[in-house]
Amino acid sequence: MKKNRRDPSAPSSLLSTHGAVSASAILVRGAALLIGVLCTMAAAAQSYPNRPLRLVVPFPAGGIVDVTARQLGQKMGETLGQSVVIDNRPGAGGSVGTQFVAKSPADGYTLLMAFDTHAVNPLIYKNLPFDTFKDFAPVSSVGTIPLIFASTPGFPAKNLAELVQQSKANPAGLSYGSVGAGSSGHLLAEQFKVLTGANMLHIPFKGGAPALNALMGEQIQLVVFAAGTAVPHVHAGRLTALAVTGSRRAKVLPDVPTTTEAGFAQLNSGAWMGILAPAGTPEPIVGQLRAAIAKAVKDSAMVKSLGEQAVELNASGSAEFGQFIRAEHDKWAKVIKDAHLDLSQ
Repeated sequence: MKKNRRDPSAPSSLLSTHGAVSASAILVRGAALLIGVLCTMAAAAQSYPNRPLRLVVPFPAGGIVDVTARQLGQKMGETLGQSVVIDNRPGAGGSVGTQFVAKSPADGYTLLMAFDTHAVNPLIYKNLPFDTFKDFAPVSSVGTIPLIFASTPGFPAKNLAELVQQSKANPAGLSYGSVGAGSSGHLLAEQFKVLTGANMLHIPFKGGAPALNALMGEQIQLVVFAAGTAVPHVHAGRLTALAVTGSRRAKVLPDVPTTTEAGFAQLNSGAWMGILAPAGTPEPIVGQLRAAIAKAVKDSAMVKSLGEQAVELNASGSAEFGQFIRAEHDKWAKVIKDAHLDLSQ
């Protein structure tokens, strides 16, 4: 029996035509889907914001992060035409509030007021329920606060060089306080120890007020933390400022030398704050938020009010802010390694 034979060219031609049609259909559907998504994003951006925003502060009310967030939120709200509600969610060095934002919808209505601990927490908490870098879209920096080395007027050392000498002259060394293990003040002091060989023991406290009380009560000889807490006490003569970090003197403490002036240019770190959104937040919305922040940090009343607490307001691009956070993480990772610190929890 003779088998039917097909023209070899016919199937090939038909398959080729069918494949071309299928590929074209897929491309058309894909393009239509992409256009639909882009149109949806554009529409969302055009109507954004149409309800109040939530700014999560991962620290208790009353601290400098909270104070800054409330003033910033008010000014942003005036620009965006919607109120910005402050939501304090403290705990685990800021990780509790940070997790809440990481798991929130990426629609621009839930934001994080990040503090410097955001870059350090991955080095402390080994099982964070979020990725510090992948789960967030950087929006903008907000401001920086220089750190301060401060003691009581009766303390013999009046500058950093004398502090090193004093620590080495005392067999038991000196004790210094910070606002907690892994805080910027703690890590800066440990970096100072690595650079100078200073003999200093860290005593962590749960905030600036307890650390100051211990210093005033002569339980410790030194504090290293964000300068804002110490400013009124320095002005009143209750504290002596040995140095502030950075290359420029703090406007609110013009008579206090910088760590750069003291010969320690490496000690240029300060506390910082910035705004993050959940990863995937549409760029047009991120751009609106960034513009609102840029306008807010130039407000003269806000600059004056926060400047009196040593906060230097600034705004940055999103990519620049993201790179800064990564650099802070890498810098402190090296300090922790060089100082042989075990901060894991």
